[in-house]
Amino acid sequence: MTPASPRNQLLYGTLDLLILRTLVYGPAHGHAIAGHIQRVSEDALRIETGSLYPALHRLEARGWIAAEWKTSDKGKRARYYRLTRTGRRQLVVEQSRWQQLSVAVTRVLRPAD
Repeated sequence: MTPASPRNQLLYGTLDLLILRTLVYGPAHGHAIAGHIQRVSEDALRIETGSLYPALHRLEARGWIAAEWKTSDKGKRARYYRLTRTGRRQLVVEQSRWQQLSVAVTRVLRPAD
């Protein structure tokens, strides 16, 4: 996913929401987060490394997620991210914003009566 790609422009603005929502299920490393989003979206959303890791660092800087180094299932060292209490509160805010945006876009796309 790149911000310059028109197909992914809207997704770029919602990547924080997608990451926060994914971490509700528990700690995960970056590759697992991207894989979850891709699987759940049935391959419609593919998060590129160049978008994912800056977003993870931004969320960590805001205190919405925390990270620690662990060994992955494959025996490799990986940085695992988890949702913080502040991040859970922010997720509610972000979901509400997304729902409002979704309703507004639907209104615009609905044929005039």
